[in-house]
Amino acid sequence: MNKNISVAITAALLMGSGMAQAQDVNIGKSNITLSSDLMTPEALWAMGRIGSAQASPNGQKIVYQVGYYSVKENKGHQVLCIMDADGKNARQLTTSAKSESDAAWLDDNTIAFLSEGQLWTMDANGGSRKQLSHSKIDIEGFRFSPDRSRVVLIKSIPYYGTISKNPSDLSKASGMLITDMNYRHWDHYVKTNTHPFLANVQASGIDEGIDIMEGEPYESPVAPFGGIEQIDWSKDSKTIAYTSRKREGVQYAISTDTDIYLYNIETGKTTNICKPADYQEPAVDATKSMRNQAVNHQEGDMNVGYDVNPKFSPDGRYIAWQSMAHNGYESDRNRLCIYELSTGKKSYVTESFDSNVDDYTWAPDSKQLYFIGCWHAVINVYQTNLKGEVKQLTDGQHNYVGISLLGKDGKKLLGLRQSMSQATELYAVTPSKKEKDSKQEQISFENKAIYDQLALGEVHDRWVKTTDGKDMQVWIITPPHFDPNKKYPTLLYCEGGPQSPVSQFWSFRWNFQMMAAHGYVVVAPNRRGLPGYGSEWNEEISSDWTGQCMKDYLSAIDDAAANLPFVDKDRLGAVGASFGGFSVYYLAGHHDKRFKCFIAHDGAFNLESMYTDTEEAWFSNWEYDDAYWNKDQTAAAKRTYANSPHLDVDKWDTPILCIHGEKDYRINATQGMGAFNAARLRGIPAELLLFPDENHWVLKPQNGVLWQRTFFNWLDRWLKK
Repeated sequence: MNKNISVAITAALLMGSGMAQAQDVNIGKSNITLSSDLMTPEALWAMGRIGSAQASPNGQKIVYQVGYYSVKENKGHQVLCIMDADGKNARQLTTSAKSESDAAWLDDNTIAFLSEGQLWTMDANGGSRKQLSHSKIDIEGFRFSPDRSRVVLIKSIPYYGTISKNPSDLSKASGMLITDMNYRHWDHYVKTNTHPFLANVQASGIDEGIDIMEGEPYESPVAPFGGIEQIDWSKDSKTIAYTSRKREGVQYAISTDTDIYLYNIETGKTTNICKPADYQEPAVDATKSMRNQAVNHQEGDMNVGYDVNPKFSPDGRYIAWQSMAHNGYESDRNRLCIYELSTGKKSYVTESFDSNVDDYTWAPDSKQLYFIGCWHAVINVYQTNLKGEVKQLTDGQHNYVGISLLGKDGKKLLGLRQSMSQATELYAVTPSKKEKDSKQEQISFENKAIYDQLALGEVHDRWVKTTDGKDMQVWIITPPHFDPNKKYPTLLYCEGGPQSPVSQFWSFRWNFQMMAAHGYVVVAPNRRGLPGYGSEWNEEISSDWTGQCMKDYLSAIDDAAANLPFVDKDRLGAVGASFGGFSVYYLAGHHDKRFKCFIAHDGAFNLESMYTDTEEAWFSNWEYDDAYWNKDQTAAAKRTYANSPHLDVDKWDTPILCIHGEKDYRINATQGMGAFNAARLRGIPAELLLFPDENHWVLKPQNGVLWQRTFFNWLDRWLKK
């Protein structure tokens, strides 16, 4: 989107919703003016955030979603925009003070979308708005059948499987009687489940629909992040494919086994296409890793892992989905599975790509599929045929985060792309027959007005030898206006996951350009345990959190301190979140005085309490091998618990900032509190930034700015003396 349109959208949004302009940015005027050419938290929060995007069936137009935020009003707003397929004539479609989202084309001139929990349509010019639904329950997602006669609606319904319903005469009681595990997930107590509802489309609108999982105490899509991408229609509009983990309580908490189900709308029959009809799961010990249990060592392909995101082929012969092989392993390699509907034959067509399939789409000929995946810390577009012959289509220092067809003819693809130096923008990709030679054309320019005024740091990679003689890729980000003759304070960035790549991602919190703008060199290693370097490298971290991966961190920062003359070895800090926060807590007791300060966000501190406190027990089971009370623990489990950071607090000697959200049910806030309290009891300078209303992430604008200010105040205090 060009500068003037971006400003106009932001102005309309802020004025329409009563939201004031963000600090340092003159939103709503003819130009956006920053107070300096260095990135600030306020400038970061002034940026528009492109979300979903979809091309019209004829490939001539693209509708997409943009989020804007006001720091002063502490809230955000979602609007829908449209452009020609070449990026021209970008304009705003929705001007309401209400957020409008989830746009999808019904035909070349009609767009369906959600507003305040109801389904609406409008034409491609934003006119002829019509409310289709009057649902008693908010609609959270939708997908129309190809013939447009029906639509699947996602709604949340009451669930009392793990938290009992309170007596009717105690309507104001806040207490909860909990009867099983999975009583809370990510950031909420589990009192509802999402279900797909099948509704009829009529001239008067759509009806309430019927629950195709009626009476089932399970969810679809799968919490906490699943959406409408987990549901698809067959091309003849007779079958709905959906994703579900049909388990409750302890069995839900210890298992990653989700399946793909086909619901026949004429018969009402549901079929699980991942497993045989007579499948019986082997007994599982809930206190041990499933790695070596019978469930993961059965004869035949039982699809016992995470199977999600089904998509029917254009010719109706196949259905594809993303598939993990093992139960209990949430970071298993994501493969692309193809299922032939007439025979039930399954094949995996990305086996030669030893990394994850992050998103995919069918080619119009049903003989090819396009997908995106990470290799060597960048995410590019690939192509595979049904024989599993994979070809890389794009190349460059960037991350594609989504891919779809730019029109039914398949001559172009619509990609969402970002990098460490640019938030998500839309790109048109023209596939080439030549490897890595596809044309990539940027067609949206949402934040150009801001980037034009910013001096950004340079990003480059270097390869470092690890202590076991391997080559490790490390990103180096230098400050804007970089002077190679100066020495800069330097940060070791510790990645979370533990198996998430340090790729070319753009974050609105852990933003490397923001760190560089504050005068820091950033050293970001792709240590052991990250995808993009083959399965062996990726899996080496499981059951060994404090082994080679920690040595890799130190190899990266030691190399920078010894070989990069602009790195000040006497002013080093280490920062990280989630597993990165755990890494910081561990390094605090094992860094041999390398670092002058630490920052740990939402990190695990005490692994024994983490084992039972986390809501997804499959994670700690797989990563630790055993419950801490098992007397027959594996050697790996004993090593894991013996190396828990809380046992080495007596070795802590360095200032530390702990950050945690109290609605983080993945890693409970008591972990951060415990680390902070331990540091203070030891007499170590420490601070605790606690967010009562945030989860594993920091999502509210003012909290985000407070996070950034606290983060850099702490670093500056100890590294800029």
